Amino acid sequence: MIVAALTVLYSCKNNDEVFKTVPSSFLNVVNGSADTLNFYLNGTRQNNTSSLYPSGQSFYISVPSGTQNYQFKKAGNSTVLFSTPLTLVDSVNYSMYVYGEASGSTFYTRDTLQTFTAYPDTTQVRFVNISPDAGNLDVYVGSALSFTTRAFKSSSAFSLFPGGATEVKVYQSGSSTLKIDTTITFNAGGIFTIFSKGLLNGKGTAAFNIGVAQNH
Repeated sequence: MIVAALTVLYSCKNNDEVFKTVPSSFLNVVNGSADTLNFYLNGTRQNNTSSLYPSGQSFYISVPSGTQNYQFKKAGNSTVLFSTPLTLVDSVNYSMYVYGEASGSTFYTRDTLQTFTAYPDTTQVRFVNISPDAGNLDVYVGSALSFTTRAFKSSSAFSLFPGGATEVKVYQSGSSTLKIDTTITFNAGGIFTIFSKGLLNGKGTAAFNIGVAQNH
């Protein structure tokens, strides 16, 4: 009876143990490269739903906070294309943009996402330049010059715009030659990132173009 009582007492003590919570961050990987990619952490693939096609995104995935080393592979290939370290703060949203195949071909932002319920018909948009050879860029959203002189590997803040189909034009800063002219539909209440991608003389998925990632 004494042994049985001690066993029950020990079992109850074990059930009362508090397991340490692993801090986590939220990472959205945006593929601005010409390849279809998968990304891994400690050998485990993180984008489990689908591979990241050119201009695709993982949406926000929960990952361990702190300094971690991420590996990228081409879809269907077991060889690591490159690795990149990231130091992430607990409970914070981040976006990482991939623009090439070499180590260091990434750029990341800390994403502060907030909704504006007082402006239900608007959308939030920012611009990120991940085109290696395009130089500084000017971007018109609608008829207004909205993002000016954005350098390679830089991000603007989010700005409010009317929701709906919107013409987007891209120029190299200081030039009147139109490089990109497209129409993008921004859903009201959404939060979006438009990003330049590719090379000025690139072909196919490597061509200079605009991609869209949805943050909310």
